[in-house]
This record gives sequence, C-alpha cells and structure tokens, in this order.
Amino acid sequence: MAEAKTKPTKETLDEYLARVPDAERRNDCAAVAALMEEVTGEKAVIWGTGIVGFGLYRYQGASGQSGDWPITGFAARKNDLTLYIMPGAESFPDLLRKLGKHKTGKSCLYLKKLSDVDLPTLKKLVKAGVDGMSKLRIK
Repeated sequence: MAEAKTKPTKETLDEYLARVPDAERRNDCAAVAALMEEVTGEKAVIWGTGIVGFGLYRYQGASGQSGDWPITGFAARKNDLTLYIMPGAESFPDLLRKLGKHKTGKSCLYLKKLSDVDLPTLKKLVKAGVDGMSKLRIK
C-alpha cells in the first residue's frame, strides 16, 4: 500500500505567504487563513509544498489506503485560490448560490479573488464543511 506523498512540513504560514508572488493573492490567502483558523480553532499547517491545512481527520480510501489529512484548507495556485471543502462544496448548494463568482470540483472551491465572493457566506460554507467532517475529526 502506497504512503501519502503530501505530509505536514515545518514551514510557517508566513513563509508560505512570502512565496506567493502576487500581492492580491497573498492578501487573499492571509484572509482565508484567518477565516479558517477562526472556524476550526486550529493553527495553519503547511502540507507538502503548497497546501495550507487546518485541523485533521482520518480517511480510509476505497483501495484500503488510510491516513491523516486537513479537515479544511487552501492552496494558492497559479490561476485560482483553491479552498478544500472536504465533504464537497456542492454538498451545500444554498450557500453556493449566495457565494458569488466561483467554480467547484470534487472537494475544491475555486476562486479567482476573494473580492468576487460574499465573505460571510464563505465563512458559513467553510464552517458547514468542517461540521460535516466532525465525526472523522482527530482532536
């Protein structure tokens, strides 16, 4: 059974943010980090080279592989600010309708910039995702 390649690192949030080249994206990341820290009550942990995670849950894949993963998080990608809503953002259609400009993937919420969305709705969406993972959460 393969071991997960993406693991927690010792990099700090400030070091991560310093690597984000675009000032607007860097500021958006700092705001999302603050929002996720408030919702989860957890400090940021950098996973691999690009994911900022908050909290922890244990997963069990269909292949039998298991491991720990952030309960929520984000990544500053080249084209988007990607937020990880682990039950899947599409699990919350009422919030998505109120959110503003975005795209979704399986467990991903893609934003071009934070100013495109309603921040109180984004906070509710992140909280709904975290609450949806509460049974799997590692305290």
